[in-house]
Amino acid sequence: MKCKICGTRKPRRYCPGVSGDICSVCCGTEREVTVDCPLDCEYLEEARLHERAAPLVPKELPNRDIEVTEEFLQRHERLLLFIGVELVAASLATPGAVDFDVRDALEALIRTHRTLQSGLYYETKPNNLVAAAIQQRIQDAIQKLRADLQDKGGGSIRDAEILGILVFLERLGMHQYNGRPRGRAFIDYLRKGFPQPQEHPLATPSLIQT
Repeated sequence: MKCKICGTRKPRRYCPGVSGDICSVCCGTEREVTVDCPLDCEYLEEARLHERAAPLVPKELPNRDIEVTEEFLQRHERLLLFIGVELVAASLATPGAVDFDVRDALEALIRTHRTLQSGLYYETKPNNLVAAAIQQRIQDAIQKLRADLQDKGGGSIRDAEILGILVFLERLGMHQYNGRPRGRAFIDYLRKGFPQPQEHPLATPSLIQT
């Protein structure tokens, strides 16, 4: 019996990504490169423990003019939780979505909300269809949240607040990048950091911090 990927070495473990037995070498080299690994694969989870987060170089960050401080994040914690939960849900619900797609979606959302701040609305759509699906779902969730808050007398959310949260998530995605073409380290990080409630508890007037 030979490894299902290389066809030469003896298999050592079952790979749910290829539905067959593979060798440990192929598991290490092809993981999230040529193989779409399920997030609950025990070998992927073990590998995550040894991955080093990509260092962020301030001068290389996109949208450097937007300052996101700890105070800002604390003040808008519930908004961060809302958008984070929606981002996880959109990523997991979109077939074939990987970290590149999520980052493309965030970039498009950031460009859109930049135009909102200028008063000349223009919605940016990614050329990447997977990213576009994620972007549209987040945009729809934000619009629904705003409508719900207005109906319940909860005030409004400023475009600058949403923009700051989106930029923070974009930088977080860069930090979690593992360099693999089919990598989902960022999605996995969000999945573990933003628990998925059965019913979204955040679309309430208490979301707006004073």
